[in-house]
Amino acid sequence: MKRIGLLSDTHGYLDERIAHHLRGCDEIWHAGDFGDAAVVSQLQTLAPCFRGVYGNIDGADVRRTQPLVQDFELEGLRVLMTHIGGYPGHYSPAARPLLAASRPGLFISGHSHILRVMPDARLGLLHLNPGAAGRHGFHQVRTLLRFGIAAGKVVELQAVELGKRTGL
Repeated sequence: MKRIGLLSDTHGYLDERIAHHLRGCDEIWHAGDFGDAAVVSQLQTLAPCFRGVYGNIDGADVRRTQPLVQDFELEGLRVLMTHIGGYPGHYSPAARPLLAASRPGLFISGHSHILRVMPDARLGLLHLNPGAAGRHGFHQVRTLLRFGIAAGKVVELQAVELGKRTGL
């Protein structure tokens, strides 16, 4: 089993609570809007493997090292990750052909700042959006997700609240 820490929309902000909750993960994934390349560098030190995608606010410094889309297999599970992807029944126009081509069992996106865990029976996948771990945006509570992947399935899924967006 691989243990995964998933976050998004840090917008240039990482605090020790994020590092605390990602400790012990085999991989850390970031679904875009890092805010700056320093966030990428910091996250890369927290686990043996790091995967990310750039988001709409990320500049050239992040886009040089992070792709628009990650499409890979881990522990028998096909994973597709992009920043602006929508969610079951409301996928973005750019995500629809990616989903059709990849046929993932797990689809990850960020952007909305809304934590979502939604199965899509029609496409046979689980959609995850970890919400926003940063302070910028309209969300009230900063969040991330932790889970395992074993034998082609997401297991031990946990939503983690990091505290209020303001008044930190």
